[in-house]
Amino acid sequence: MSAIVVTGIGTEVGKTVVSAVLCEALKADYWKPVQAGDLHALDSEFVKSHTSETNILPANILLNHAMSPHEAARLDGIELTEADFDLPDFSKQTIIEGAGGVMVPLNDEGLCYIDLFQFWELPVYVVTKHYLGSINHTLLTLNALMSREIEIAGLIVNGERNEASERIYRAHFSDLQITTIPELTEFSKESIQQAAQLWIEQQA
Repeated sequence: MSAIVVTGIGTEVGKTVVSAVLCEALKADYWKPVQAGDLHALDSEFVKSHTSETNILPANILLNHAMSPHEAARLDGIELTEADFDLPDFSKQTIIEGAGGVMVPLNDEGLCYIDLFQFWELPVYVVTKHYLGSINHTLLTLNALMSREIEIAGLIVNGERNEASERIYRAHFSDLQITTIPELTEFSKESIQQAAQLWIEQQA
């Protein structure tokens, strides 16, 4: 397996933290094709500074405005197309982080992240977080991926497990692998390593 995609059920669910944990656990490289805004604090820099040996593949597109990529690109005078997202040559296993959720648009013609996932033919980890409405957002994301016949590598819960929610996920997806990482309040190489070890232990 050359690469694994990390997506979320929405924004602010912890995709970058989970990506760092997976990079540490799998000794993988990291690639985020598009960063929109916060160019002074790239997600790739977070992953690099909080993991022990992750190689960072440069982003294809850096956009100046912290908003949906399709609009951020328009404001920067760029039109994103599928050709901008050809996979690089991976020398080892690589974690690919998306932005927002699966239906985040990349241009005004309807290209979304889920189209890239389908084009890449790579397995996808979905990151969820328990909040009021998260069951709906999680099931919508999983169903969207399944409708495109995109392989779901698993569901990663950022924070404490919620058995009431997980019962519903398993009712719809009986074979779904559900793992968890602790919701970190302080970030360091040590806390990422500890979370990675906890995640590895759940693979047994």
